[in-house]
Order: sequence, then structure tokens, then C-alpha cells
Amino acid sequence: MQTLHETSALAPSACSRHAGQCSTCALRQYCVPQGLSNTDTDKLQSVIVNARAIRRGETLFRVGDTFDALYAIRSGSIKTVVTSANGRDQVMGLHLGGDALGLEGFDDGTHACRAVALEDSSVCVIPLSTFERACRETIAIHRRLLQLLSREVVRKSTQTMILGTLRADERVAALLLDISSRLTCRGYAGNEFNLRFTRDDMGSFLGITLETVSRTLSRFQAKGLLQADGKLIHILDFDGLRAV
Repeated sequence: MQTLHETSALAPSACSRHAGQCSTCALRQYCVPQGLSNTDTDKLQSVIVNARAIRRGETLFRVGDTFDALYAIRSGSIKTVVTSANGRDQVMGLHLGGDALGLEGFDDGTHACRAVALEDSSVCVIPLSTFERACRETIAIHRRLLQLLSREVVRKSTQTMILGTLRADERVAALLLDISSRLTCRGYAGNEFNLRFTRDDMGSFLGITLETVSRTLSRFQAKGLLQADGKLIHILDFDGLRAV
């Protein structure tokens, strides 16, 4: 089965018919650099050659794929995964609408992880060559790239801290609060949301077992901190969850 990366080299006419419109995107305030003039916004929009749909379970790119494009999630959610030497998958991140994907490719020109859609999603495809040219021509776009890279550094540092210093229940609470905060920033409800991660994905991401995740969520529910109905999470007591 081909990845989206392998099928992304479409003719310009085909791409333009599906080009993402930054000016009308619901995530404009989160994704597009602040303070861009209309001309600069048009320039940024011109480098987005395609808005592509990805079905749940489809792979956007794999480890070793050539890094020739950045991706911005327009809708849905995507997880990034690496495979250890013993063949076990390790979930490295959960990415929501407005997040950029593929930034790790700046290191050596190839992707260092696998990106898999957690639900039916869509991404804006931004060819690296045209994006680099836009960065050279527009300081706001270049600054936005630095912000995205900085955000990834902070996110990875936070994950390292969570894995290295927090107990299992603290890790689960921190993840739920982080997802809530990120959804709120995007204008969505932060107290009730569908957790696109499976329990197994959560365990992999947090460095704990599936059973520990399930037991922890059950304890949180028994304490009145939240209600969990399948993937639907309803946070009832934010202060209590922060105090775990």
C-alpha cells in the first residue's frame, strides 16, 4: 500500500484544484503567522500545493522517506511512531489540527518517524523547496518556522520530563490536561472530547502498560475527576486532575 508521501507528486493543475485556503481555514489563527499582510498571506497560501485527505490508519510518511515536504493538519489527528530494534512500536506524539508534521526531516533530509492517521483527516502539503523560498522572502514566515521548531523542542523536553519524573497516574493526568488545553486553544471544548488515542497508544506514549492506563482512568472516574465512556472523556474536576 502506498503512503501519501509516495503519491503526492501530482501535476500542478491537479494540486491547485484542491489547494487549501488559509484565508478561510478555521485554524488560521493557530497555524498562520500573525501580522502577515494580504500579500504575504497569498504568498504562504501559494506554497500549499494540495489539501489531501487521509483515511484512518493510512500512513502519511515512513521512516527513511525523503524529506521533501512539510505537512499541516487541516482536520483530524495523527500520531507519530518509531519502531525499536526489537520491532515494538513506540508512540512519540499526538498531533491535532493546526500542528505541523515532518519537521524532524530537517536533520538529515529523511523522515525519522512514521505518521499515521488516528481518524479520517486532511493535511495541507507544503513542498520544502517552495517553503524555503518563502522563508527567504518573508521574515514572518521564517520566524514561524523557528517557532514550530521551538515548539517541537519544548514538546519533546516535556515528554522526557513526564516519562522521567512522574508516576503513572500523574502521566495520564498530564496527557489529558495537555489534550484539553490544546483543544481549547483551537476553539474546541476542553472539558469533553473524543480521545483518538487507543488505550494501548496512551500506554506506549506514556511509558506504561495498557492495563495501567485502564486502571488509572477507572480510578479517576471513581474519584469523580472525569467520566470515561469508551473514547469519550468528560473532565469533571480540573483542579482535582491537576492535583493528582
